[in-house]
Amino acid sequence: MKQKVMDGLQRFSKAMFVPVLILPIAGILIAIGNIFTNQKLLEVAPFMNNPVTKGFGLILSGSLVSILTNLGVIFCVGLAVGLAKKKKAEAGFTALLTFLVFINAMNKFMELRGILSKAENLQGTGQASVLGVQILDMGVFLGIILGITVGYIHNRFVDIEFRSAFQIYGGSRFVFIVLIPVTVLLAVVLTYVWPFIQMGISGLGGVINKTGNFGLFLYGSLERLLIPTGLHHLIYTPFLYTSLGGVQEIGGHIFEGARNIYYAEMADPSIHLLSRSVIWDARGISKMFGLIGACLAMYQMAKPENKNKVKAILIPAVVTSFLAGVTEPIEFSFMFIAPLLFVVHAALSGLSMVALNILNVRAIGPNGFLDFLLYNLPLGIGKTHWPMYILVGVVFFFIYYFTFRFLISKFNLKTIGREDSDQETRLYSKSDYQEKQQAKPVQTPKDDRRVPATTIIEALGGADNVESVTNCYTRLRTVLRDPNLVDESTLKNVTGASGVIKKGNNVHVVYGLAVTKVRAAVDEALGIDAAEVE
Repeated sequence: MKQKVMDGLQRFSKAMFVPVLILPIAGILIAIGNIFTNQKLLEVAPFMNNPVTKGFGLILSGSLVSILTNLGVIFCVGLAVGLAKKKKAEAGFTALLTFLVFINAMNKFMELRGILSKAENLQGTGQASVLGVQILDMGVFLGIILGITVGYIHNRFVDIEFRSAFQIYGGSRFVFIVLIPVTVLLAVVLTYVWPFIQMGISGLGGVINKTGNFGLFLYGSLERLLIPTGLHHLIYTPFLYTSLGGVQEIGGHIFEGARNIYYAEMADPSIHLLSRSVIWDARGISKMFGLIGACLAMYQMAKPENKNKVKAILIPAVVTSFLAGVTEPIEFSFMFIAPLLFVVHAALSGLSMVALNILNVRAIGPNGFLDFLLYNLPLGIGKTHWPMYILVGVVFFFIYYFTFRFLISKFNLKTIGREDSDQETRLYSKSDYQEKQQAKPVQTPKDDRRVPATTIIEALGGADNVESVTNCYTRLRTVLRDPNLVDESTLKNVTGASGVIKKGNNVHVVYGLAVTKVRAAVDEALGIDAAEVE
């Protein structure tokens, strides 16, 4: 049962990437739109102060805000596509139809019960207008519930086919036929049940809010601690995109979630100071500054004869963490070799969020320095207090540096470059620690992606052993029939993976930012059409 629950959470976590990965793109484009309408920038660059460029900025940011006000349907379709094992395009189309059926079914049932609010402004009534249809205000949770429902029923019935005259009703058409009564029944049930669920969600948000900095510290620490399981996305996603992360009215629209509130306020030039939601997206301090200090400590504590090799290993990882916010290669280097350092890193990550909260810093840098520049600089100092963000980052650079240096020396931790003589200097993973490999295989540089995809597949136990292949930001996520067939040495030393993580039949291979190309090559070698089969 435990394994089934873990598999389900892993699959849900992977599916969440379909809608979640598109939202930062919208945020970045909103930020670009603000550049063309930023009054201070226009004063510095008068040539941009014309109707064409200002109009373009207003249209760009204003149009993309509509994504934030329709997250329900976006998550419904995205989750259904992510959860579908085959015929993903049809699953997405079915999800859209199901969403329309649900909101109209709930609206009609609420009308029959006489509980539709007559207020012109629905704020505070527990109801909302979704695609022009008045229903209970379920926010992004509506999309999550329907996306899971569609994904499950699609996988269960999409292979059913009929003969003769009923042949046309098989496959995805039969899925929709099954979904119609399920969706209507779900709309009726949630009409009664959701108000109580909403009370619980609001209560949880209130508890987190009342716990203040402790709640923020707990959130930031857990978001890092769950990285080995691949479930850390389930920690931050609800706070970034649901009412757990705060609720704010902006420009006549209600926005839920820390990230959505931030994006919406970026697009509204009338807002002079960004609000603070319950949980703020401030993970960038550890990514942009903290781990650089940790790497400097590991480099300086390395054995003299290993320092050149340590430098060659850590510099690319540091640059990737600082610019793009990809931290896993660094974290895997001490996560399991020196678990104490990983726990300290998680605690310091949480403390960095607390520091920003105390200092009223509204700036964010969720995915490294490039995001930091795009999100914060166009808004100005007064709106985000971004210089204080950098100052806090510098302070945490030194905190990480001195803390890691002290712990490495005090406990003689075997970080990179301090290994025993029979171990090689490299980025480590969980399996490295468990197996304590003594051999020194020839290592292919991690930026060399010319290794044939067939090599990766064979190292995963062969094509017949691979049930499904997906990816997130940095990991090739696979479900294997027999994970014991995995050749971890080949994956790490020949294909350039920086880590291999096993959780039951789920095997994650860490390739960093090159994972998209690796996934495409593996799909092609397996004969998989990524648009149709997972």
